[in-house]
Amino acid sequence: MKKACDVNCNCTIFHKETLNRVEQSLYSDHEFDELVALFKILNDKSRLKILEAVKDDALCVCDIAHLLGVSKSAVSHQMKSLKSMDLVGSHKEGKMVYYHLKNQHIRQLIDHGYRHVKGEHHD
Repeated sequence: MKKACDVNCNCTIFHKETLNRVEQSLYSDHEFDELVALFKILNDKSRLKILEAVKDDALCVCDIAHLLGVSKSAVSHQMKSLKSMDLVGSHKEGKMVYYHLKNQHIRQLIDHGYRHVKGEHHD
């Protein structure tokens, strides 16, 4: 079966072995879809602030709302998105619900992104 590039653009492939190796290492379309969904969740300042706020300490919605200067309902709305991607977890103490960062990979991703925008590029 010919690929679209072979049929449509008359490309000459000069580095076939490299291209095959790269093609084999690419994520699947499903995995790319999941990454896109993750980056969409992270594409919001409020959600990033929440993740940063709960990276070391569990906080209740009231505390997060105060910290971000938004309503409790706004925080609760963002928590639904974060929970849907399994980024935050929660536990209940009496009537209070406390949220914490569930995945340290996300912490590292945010930290790496922060260092990148601050110009701390390391090759």
